[in-house]
Amino acid sequence: MAGSVFAPESPRIFDSFAEILSESPPYSVIVVNAPIGYVDRPGFGKRTCDLEVRALLGRRASTVHSSPARSTLVGGQEHERLDAVTAKMLPRYREVAAQISQYRQRVVFEGHPELSFFQLNSSAPLRWSKNTEAGRIERRRLVEERIPDIGKILESGLEHVPQKHLLDVAALLWTARRVFGRAAVRIPSSAEWDSEGLRIEMVY
Repeated sequence: MAGSVFAPESPRIFDSFAEILSESPPYSVIVVNAPIGYVDRPGFGKRTCDLEVRALLGRRASTVHSSPARSTLVGGQEHERLDAVTAKMLPRYREVAAQISQYRQRVVFEGHPELSFFQLNSSAPLRWSKNTEAGRIERRRLVEERIPDIGKILESGLEHVPQKHLLDVAALLWTARRVFGRAAVRIPSSAEWDSEGLRIEMVY
């Protein structure tokens, strides 16, 4: 990545994930904060990547929510107890899952903002929640130090998009750049696949 140009564009809001994938020219790398690769049914265990990322994040581990089982994704959540965040995000997870195939995994990767900030913070978990002013200041300092002209994102003033979400976008953009530059780390290091042939991992 040394000597490369990293110039963020102003953020845009898309109506659907399919629209993002249909962009022309296409994106080289997309990092999403949504599961890619699932256990088949409740009771089949947890994803290794979720467990290992929680261990890395320490005091920020609670930000990594358990991924639903594929049966829940397809048929409903009546047989699986989901935390409030996962239940709320289930329609978005379904939207992403509907577009993902083995081929798409050449471009689309699963990430997590707190994992990106962990890398930006010299492999140390952040101190404060993004829901606090101290946490937003902590995150802004990190992205401003590493990403030139990141103000295009943070000061975009997109309607109905809070600052904490723009900070997440900035962190995931950093991870996408690391993937593009072949500098990203995969978790777990030993590859795992689900029953659909999708790799189950996070990158940072």
